[in-house]
Amino acid sequence: MCTRTGYHARMDVIDWLLEGDPAIRWQVMRDLTGADPAAVAAERARVAHEGLGAAILARQGADGAWHLPDEPDWLPTLHMSTLLRATGAAPADPVVDAALTRLATGFRWHEEFGAKTFFEGEVEPCINGRALALGGYAGRQTRSLAQRLLDDQLDDGGWNCDAPRSTRSSFHSTICVLEGLLAYEHAIGADPAVAAARRRGAEYLLARGLFRRRSTGAVADPGFLLLSFPSRYRYDVLRGLEYLRDANIAPDERVDEAVQLLRDRRTADGRWLLDASYTDGIDVSLGESVGEPSRWITLRALRVLRWYDAER
Repeated sequence: MCTRTGYHARMDVIDWLLEGDPAIRWQVMRDLTGADPAAVAAERARVAHEGLGAAILARQGADGAWHLPDEPDWLPTLHMSTLLRATGAAPADPVVDAALTRLATGFRWHEEFGAKTFFEGEVEPCINGRALALGGYAGRQTRSLAQRLLDDQLDDGGWNCDAPRSTRSSFHSTICVLEGLLAYEHAIGADPAVAAARRRGAEYLLARGLFRRRSTGAVADPGFLLLSFPSRYRYDVLRGLEYLRDANIAPDERVDEAVQLLRDRRTADGRWLLDASYTDGIDVSLGESVGEPSRWITLRALRVLRWYDAER
C-alpha cells in the first residue's frame, strides 16, 4: 500500500492515472500526489492543446455553439462546454478564453425563453445550474441567473425542473443547482443568500442519505448507485459526495453508507469501473468504456475518500 496521498491509494493506481489524458494528470498531481504547484500549472496548461480538452475546443463552431446533426444546438453546446469545465482547461489560456468569448457572444437560448445569452440561462433549474457553473468557471457569472435559482428553491430545500407542477425536489435538479451556486460563490466571494440556499440544498441530500427516499428509506432510483461520467444532468452518489467535498461540508454519519458503497465498488486492483456514460450531445471520444476501469471515476472516488478519511 502507498500512503503518500494520506489514504490507501496503491502506487500503481496513481501511476495508471498519470498515464492518462492531461485533463486527468493535472488533477491527479494537484489533488492526489501533492506535486509542486508550478508543475501542476505546467501540466494544466497542456489541457487546451492536447487530448480531450483540445478535441472539445476544436469542435466548437465559429458562432460559439457546438453542433451535432439532428440535435438542437443547445444540447451539444451545454454538454460539451460542461465537459470542458470538467477537464479544467485554464480559462485564462487564450485559446480557452476565445472559446468562452464566442460562447458568451454568439450563442442564444430558445426564442421562446427570450433568446438570452448562454450565461444568462433559460428556464429549467437543471440547465441553469450548469450554465451558472460554467459562468463561474469562465468568469462570466450573472447575478440575475443566480437570483432566479434562489427564487426557484422549493420548500424541501431542493429544486425540480417540473416545478411548480411538482412541489417535491429532484436529486437531478438539486445537484445541478448546488454545483452552479457553489461555482458562482467561488467566483464572486461569500454571499449569505447563496450560502443559505446551498445549506438547505445540501440538507435535502443529507436527509436522504444521498440516495434514499426520505419517506420509506428505499433507494430512490437504482441509477443513483451507478458511477457515471459524463453525468450530464443525472445524479449519482459519487456526484453528491463530490459536491460535499467541494463545498467543504464536513461529513457526518448520514454519508457513511454512501461512502461505504463507494469503497465496495473498488476493484481488487484498486480502481473503479465506469458504470454509465451519458454521451448524448457529446462529440468527442473519452477513451473509456462502460464496464471497464475508468480514470475519471477512479480520480473522483479517490478524492472523495481522501476528504472523508481526513474528516472522519
